[in-house]
Parts: sequence; structure tokens; C-alpha cells
Amino acid sequence: MSATPEEDEQQEQVEARVGPEPTEEPEFRPYHHPAAGWGAANSVTRFMVREGALLDGPRAIMRMNHENTGFDCPGCAWPDDTKGLHLDICENGIKHVTWEMTRKRVDRPFFAAHSVTELAGWSDYDLESQGRLTEPMVYDPDTDLYEPISWKDAFELVGRTLRELDSPHQAAYYTSGRLGNEATFLYQLMARELGTNNLPDCSNMCHEASGRALTASLGTGKGTVDLKDWETTDALFILGVNAASNAPRMLTALAEAYHRGAQVVHINPLVEAAATRAIIPHDFKDMATFHATRTSTLNLQPRIGGDMALLRGMAKAILEQSTSDPKALDREFIDRHTAGFEEYRALCEATPWEDIEHQSGVGRADILDVARVYREADRSIVSWCLGVTQHEHGVDTVREIVNLLLLRGNLGREGAGPSPVRGHSNVQGNRTCGIDHRPRTEFLDRLAEVCRIDPPREHGLDTVRTIEAMLRGDVKVFVGMGGNFALAAPDTPVTYEALRACELTVQVSTKLNRSHVVHGRRALILPCLGRTEKDQQRKGLQSTSVEDSMSMVHLSVGMKRPASAHLLSEPAIVAGMARAALPDSETPWEWYVEDYDRIRDTMAQVLDGFEDFNRRVRLPLGFRIKQPARELVFLTPSGRAEFSTAELPDVVPAPGTLALGTMRSHDQWNTTIYSDNDRYRGIKNLRTLVFMNEDDMRERGVAKFDPVDITSTAKDGSRRRLRGYLAIPYDIPRGCAAGYMPEMNVLCALGDYSTQSDQPIMKHLRVTIAPAA
Repeated sequence: MSATPEEDEQQEQVEARVGPEPTEEPEFRPYHHPAAGWGAANSVTRFMVREGALLDGPRAIMRMNHENTGFDCPGCAWPDDTKGLHLDICENGIKHVTWEMTRKRVDRPFFAAHSVTELAGWSDYDLESQGRLTEPMVYDPDTDLYEPISWKDAFELVGRTLRELDSPHQAAYYTSGRLGNEATFLYQLMARELGTNNLPDCSNMCHEASGRALTASLGTGKGTVDLKDWETTDALFILGVNAASNAPRMLTALAEAYHRGAQVVHINPLVEAAATRAIIPHDFKDMATFHATRTSTLNLQPRIGGDMALLRGMAKAILEQSTSDPKALDREFIDRHTAGFEEYRALCEATPWEDIEHQSGVGRADILDVARVYREADRSIVSWCLGVTQHEHGVDTVREIVNLLLLRGNLGREGAGPSPVRGHSNVQGNRTCGIDHRPRTEFLDRLAEVCRIDPPREHGLDTVRTIEAMLRGDVKVFVGMGGNFALAAPDTPVTYEALRACELTVQVSTKLNRSHVVHGRRALILPCLGRTEKDQQRKGLQSTSVEDSMSMVHLSVGMKRPASAHLLSEPAIVAGMARAALPDSETPWEWYVEDYDRIRDTMAQVLDGFEDFNRRVRLPLGFRIKQPARELVFLTPSGRAEFSTAELPDVVPAPGTLALGTMRSHDQWNTTIYSDNDRYRGIKNLRTLVFMNEDDMRERGVAKFDPVDITSTAKDGSRRRLRGYLAIPYDIPRGCAAGYMPEMNVLCALGDYSTQSDQPIMKHLRVTIAPAA
């Protein structure tokens, strides 16, 4: 079914400009320089000058990621250095911190001068670049303005609205990965004491597949390795990760691995800058001599969605080799610790090489080559990010990663195991501390016992189903703790419609963004402290904890005076809403906020692995949550690590169509855009683009910088369209294309989510591309 003109018009209305207004003509020059190095240093310097942070920026940099004396980077979740590095920082982390520390303010005169209708016409870059929010604001529909409101009245508005709902399930409580563990725990406690598990989060859109797959295979939803494993492994296999932008501090680990002779294999449809060479900025000798270190020993480019077939091919090659070389498999490990091996062996033997090559887009010789690298390594780590998970078959692909690791016993020993790369700084901690719409019975039992509440037992709504429920009117209140839900979610016009259908939307934020101008009939903006800022409560300066992507929990202590005297901390905001919504609650909300150690003492009683929390989190580098699978304890039905036997999916695009994946540019963090440049891909002054294979461009009569229309076809047959995007020839497999989120989120229909993980399939959209009409 084709989109109607009205649908196309609606979609074009939500194609708001995300980045700044380009000041020059677009440019594309393929990037051939090392990642990081002087390019990163120059970019950071220009950014700090632009933001007026030449004094505050360097001061913050010297405190960032320092054990127990500084604040944790609010950017990615890469672990802190274990060797006492004093400059454990990266370009995007510095930009993220400088962006937060801006001297610009969004205060009551600003809101009095600009209606919401006017602000809705601004670009997302212009909204965020106005500066820090300074006091609570409430939307007045009569004036179309946000107006000041006291914290007391704001909390009462939230509490009264929640109390008047016919059912607690008519509210949803969203979380981005920026929320600290203590606020997270209070937030989920509030929702469950109110009576709902409607706790959608950003994991529903990024690593839900990883958690479900690892739980099914190993009995744990997290990776089993830590940074020391990265420092000792013989081979690293990196799938679907643009490390130079998404986890830049990983570059240090890649360069060090290459230096010590480890094999570093990157598997990604695009050969990203992190998969070539890098100059590590804190290596002053290399910076002075412009000496770059290789960050890979092999690059493979599967088609979009072809990772599972490539992994199956590696396993098939290992199994074939084992007939003549018994050491190719670790039979002792397989026999003692796994279940389902013979079924998996039979599946691999029955999968023809022709199918593996066709589905992966990689030739047999290359697959045999990467399988040899894996076979010859004594210890291997497989790491992956959203390029693996945001697919229909994301769960099966992550389970195939585990299958491959199990064949050679790459689990439960130093330098080996699965290692998902989480995005936002505390997204893993959010899930650990209770943000889960499908909570475990054991967790709810402990929560009920310790906190003396009766938590609901039925599953709640995830991100996609929350949007659906808002559209139907079944969810009337949306509370967002951080993030920019309106831009981050799929099917942008539908998400906008859903938010506008709410009775009340509440956004807890540091800066103005799209989710403040796409709101419910009533709306609140509640400004909070940033992670760089001092959090003073009744019992003194407070610290918060976060969990990185390798299960290390450590403290973060702000160092800067708050942007406004009217800001509250995230725990204080949660407690204020909770007390107003639950006036008769026996939970000591105010007492908790006086001293976050009290929250941590309660968390220690509820959360597995958090015993003696307050003492252990103050140890150097904090503490690591134990992963049973690392100790070869598998909490699966069989009590063993379980091989999976999923058939290969058909990921080859139909004739005339392409598989399109969305991604971030380099000068971007999630939905925050710092500029219209993408240095590592050679782009300047352009975001509305699509990267294409040159043969695909010729086939469609498209040349470099030609405007094209991109049309996606959803599972239900409906279509969505972006008009006038510029085509860029790029080294990407035939039949594949790529472009930037959040602009391209409009192409992902709300119903286009994985039946395995319920994640939107933003990395595998079916599209047609043609010269612009």
C-alpha cells in the first residue's frame, strides 16, 4: 500500500532540521587519516572556544573518570582505565561535558519571549544550544508559553494527575541511560509502589536483544569480560561497532592489543576509522611524532544483517577442521559445561556454504581466513553493538556469537568471553537497578520484603508498546527521566502524535530539546543537576554511582557549581513526585534524599551483587558485579551453557530494494548534534544524506550529491518517505545503504520491531532509493 499525499505531507512536517544551519556547501572527501590524534584535539579546542569553556573545560577534563574523586563521563559506558591513567578521556566525552557546562541559560525571560509553536519550528540543534534549563516550567495552552512553576506546585500537579488515573497502568515511566543508580532505584520503586511495571527504557531500543540472548544462552543478561580481559586476550572480534565515535576510549584497547601482537578483527558493513589506525591523544610521544598505530589486523564487510551467516560460517569451518585437528574444539569444555552441541553441529553441517556466502555477502575464502584467526587464538573476545542487535534476528545473532565462543571454551577464563558495548553511560546500571518492564520474580520478592510494598507482578509496557498505548489513550501520563524521547523513538510522526495525545508529559532534563515542544495537553519541564555539578543535600555533598558496560560500579562526584540555584538532583525530583503521588506512603522518600548512602543501604538488601554497597563502591575503581557465567555457573534450565539452533534468516534485499541502517555521525552523541560534520566519514555541512554503493548508484542513475527520495516499506505494507537527501558514494556492500539517525527514524514504522527482542529494527530497513521527484 502506498503512502497518501497527506501521509507524505505529515512526514515532511516532522523532518525538522536536526543540526545547525550549514554555513557552506556540502563536502565529501574520503577520510584516510588516523582516528583521534590531532584531529580530535583540534576539534575539541574549537568546540570549547565556541562554548566559552576554555577555562572550565580543561579543569573538568582533569577530574573526569578519576577514581572516587571526580565525576563519571556522562557519555559512553566504556570502563575506566585500570592502570591509573590520568587522561582517560576522549573527544566526544569532552564535548559532552562542555555541552553540559555551557554558560548559556534558558530562563523565564527566554520562555516568555518564545511560544512553543515558534520553538517547534527551530532546529533541534538550536533548541539544545540555547543552554541549561534553570527552573521548573509548566505549559499554558491559553498563551502557548511555558511559564514558571514552583517545585511544590510542579510535584503536586504530577501527584494529583497520577492519583486521579483510573489505573496505575495509565502512566509510563521512561528512562534514558544518563540516570544514576540511586535515582534509578527510587524511580522504579515509585512506579511499582504506584502499581505498574510500565518502565520503558532506552535498552528497549538498543541492547534488549543482547540481554535476552545472553540470558537464554548463559543465564545472565550481561557480558562476562572486563577491561583486564581486553588487555590480555589473543584475539578481538568487533562486530557492528563504530568505536571511534560510539566508544572512543576503546581505541586505546585496540592499539594496545595490536602492539602486543593480538589479532584485531573488525566486522562491519562500513570500514570505520577505528578499524584502521589511531593516534592515542594521551600518548604524548605518538602525538608529537604523528605516529599512528594500527587498530586492526583484518576487516570484513558483510552485508547489513549478514553477521549471523558469517558467524555460522566461522563455526562451520571450525567444526570441519576438527575432523583432522581435534584441538580445533575444546571438547572437555563442551562436554562438561554445554548442552545442545550435537544438534548445533548437525545444523552447521546441514547449512550449505553457498547459503552462508549468499546471506553474509562474504566469500568463503575470507570466512575461512577469519575462522583461522579464531582457531589459532588461545583466548578470544567477541564484542558487538547496535549493528548486531537492531535487527529482526538480533537475538539469534547474539546467540550465534555465544555458540562460536563455546566451541573453543572461550568462557570463564581470563581474556575470553562475550562483551557487548553499551552506549549511554549508565544504561546497564538502569537495568541492574530495576528499570525493567519484565522484572524477575526473585527481584520483586526481595523488593517487597525490604521496601514493604506490594509490587505488581504482570509485565509492563516497553518503548514500542508505550507509544502504541499512548496513541490508543490507554497511557495518559508520560514521565521521561533524561533523554529526548520524541527524537530517539521510531516512526517520528507517530511518536509525536502519541506524546500529544497524553494528558500530561513530564520531562526531567538539563537542556531544551524536541521532547519539550512535542508534549501532552499539559506539560512540565523539570530541570535537574548535571553529572558535572555538585549535589548538596542535608547531609552534605552527595555522590552517585553508575555501572559501566563491563559491570564495574563506581562513584561519581560533581565538581562544578550548579547552573542555577533552582535545580534539583534526580533523586530529589523522583522523591518529590513520589511523595506527591503517594501521600500515605511509608517509604522514607525525604530521608533517602538527605543522604544517598541510605539509598545504597537499601539497594544492598534488594539487589544481587550489591552487598556491602557503600564500602565496596568507595574502593579504588569501585567493584565489579559478579557474573555467574564467568564462574561457569549457568542459570539456565539445563544448568549449562546452551547452544542455539536457529536457522539462518534471509537478509538479501529483494530486487530493486536496499537494506538501510541508521547510525550516528561522529560529531553527535545520541540525539544531540554538535555540528553538521562527520569527520571520520569525510562529510562537512551535511546530515540529510544517504551513503550508497557506487554500483547501486549507477544502476539508479544517481551521481554524487544528486538528490534522491528514500522510501521504506513496513511489514504491514505502509510506506514512509524522505525527500531530497543527497547521495554519497561510499565503500559499503552492494545492496546496502546508510544514513543518520534521528533524521531517518521516520523511516522505521512503529510496527517494524523484532519479534525476538521487540526492538525497532533501525539497522535493517527495507527501502527503495530513486532520483528525487
